[in-house]
Amino acid sequence: MTALLDAVGLAKRYPTRNGFLHAVDGVDLRIGRGESVGLVGESGCGKSTLVRLLARLIAPTEGAIVFDGQDIATVPLGRFVRSPQRSRIQSVFQDPTESLNPALTVFGAVADPIRRLGAPSRRKELAQQVHAALALVGLPGEMAGRFPHQLSGGQRARVGIARAIVLRPALLILDEPTSALDVSVQAIILQLLADLRQRLGMSYLFVSHDLHVVRLLCDRIAVMYLGRIVEQAPATDLFRAPRHPYTRALLASIPDPARRGQRPWRLEGSARSPIDPAPDACRFAGRCPREEPVCTQRMPQLRPLEPDHLAACHFAEPPGRAPMTTLAQGETTP
Repeated sequence: MTALLDAVGLAKRYPTRNGFLHAVDGVDLRIGRGESVGLVGESGCGKSTLVRLLARLIAPTEGAIVFDGQDIATVPLGRFVRSPQRSRIQSVFQDPTESLNPALTVFGAVADPIRRLGAPSRRKELAQQVHAALALVGLPGEMAGRFPHQLSGGQRARVGIARAIVLRPALLILDEPTSALDVSVQAIILQLLADLRQRLGMSYLFVSHDLHVVRLLCDRIAVMYLGRIVEQAPATDLFRAPRHPYTRALLASIPDPARRGQRPWRLEGSARSPIDPAPDACRFAGRCPREEPVCTQRMPQLRPLEPDHLAACHFAEPPGRAPMTTLAQGETTP
């Protein structure tokens, strides 16, 4: 699969009184054309900063973002907002209530990206584009005159999606798009997103805390911990045979009736500080039940264990080789 977006060595550091906070630190991430990639990890691991970098809402400290053959990281933010590439990367935000301008009608909200980023359109053509986008997300045309406070949560979510797809982007970044919705509405919106991806041929970067959602919607999953990607794999492989201890901890946190009565697997200790972290130590050291002296002496690099399965752990091995030793009582790797 050819790459639509390829982030290489991407980093974002913020100055603090005590040094630099490494929000994103040397991330490599590829998104293929038409591919849906999930991004998971605990709160504070850097997911939101990473998606803001990829959407070019903030500038990276270092690294490249090659989008459709062009390194857009080198384009200043002030110039990128007027670049043709701006319209090809769009975002759907976490809370549709907060992300919609309460002073704009549904029509105005969906038309806004066209006015700002699209080619100049006559009023009739503009209306046709807006109503086509509303139809794609299942909203009737008569809702175009309503304001956000007159809509349900699910309807506001659809407006946010319509606003993002009205320019037919190549990449849609979805930052927890269903977390503020009721469970029943979440299922409807997720099905809508799956249908839109097929109909419009878009690529997705889907950020979520809900691993079940990511498993259903994504072809491949990247696991992030303290600013770094620690594992990448096809969704089915990641759930079947996770190779990094942190990924195993995330999967063990999913309620499963099959594990009823078993000793739960919990991580001990607390996460390391992201302020000037030791460059030669694994970020997961201190919490990892498999920790050895080498973990604090040499940073594990993200390396392939299978053609499409990568993990950043000194003790992760491909299937058929010596497995990772016991991680906790009753818990071993496949």
